[in-house]
Amino acid sequence: MDNDAAPAEFIAKWREHWPEWSVAETFVPEEQREVASAWFALRHELTEAAWAGEDPRPGEAKLAWWREELQGWAQGRRRHPLGAVLQKQPVPWILLADSIPSLFASRGIAPDPDQAAIRLEPFAEGVAGIGITLFADAAQPPPSPPPPRSVVYGLLAERLLRQGEVAVPDSIRGEAGGNAVQAWAARLLQRWAPPHHGSIPGRLQALLVRERLQATADGRSPSSWSRLTLPWRCRVIARS
Repeated sequence: MDNDAAPAEFIAKWREHWPEWSVAETFVPEEQREVASAWFALRHELTEAAWAGEDPRPGEAKLAWWREELQGWAQGRRRHPLGAVLQKQPVPWILLADSIPSLFASRGIAPDPDQAAIRLEPFAEGVAGIGITLFADAAQPPPSPPPPRSVVYGLLAERLLRQGEVAVPDSIRGEAGGNAVQAWAARLLQRWAPPHHGSIPGRLQALLVRERLQATADGRSPSSWSRLTLPWRCRVIARS
């Protein structure tokens, strides 16, 4: 697995889920683009292990492997191909490793929105801490990190977009009946303020998630008009 082409395979897997990134990444500083794609691919690998499949045991084993792998990154070792891009970055990988148990704990259906958020907070803190350090520019003051709850809602949105009704808390199902997915999407948008803090890659990725989430809340596919305005909205984020 450890070869020059292998990281691209995992990055391509993530990009297949998010083709809009081909537009958004043009607003990421060129020197950060490969790292950004690898970082989002890593997040995808972790969340897929936590949430995918009916049997939780394979995902639990995979996350245990990932926890050991990230601990190795913190000590200068790597096995996974994405480490060829990410491990050498001077960031506290141990924070992400230590937050993985909370990611697995978020797998079950939450009783209500608050519990859904609380379960993910430790992992969101790890993601936020890595993300803001990963894209720090030595020539400029570091941006303010995104609030952990903002990252939490982004992760919950990604899960909903990926899994549908399986990701909806019980209380939302009870309130919404047959429109549980739309109702949870709308509730997440109410709680999740548009991103004004964090790195440019992180805010651009959040923009794409919010666009899909809004379409889900409205019961529609992302409109061609929204895609036409995507470059303008990305430019606003890149210049803010």
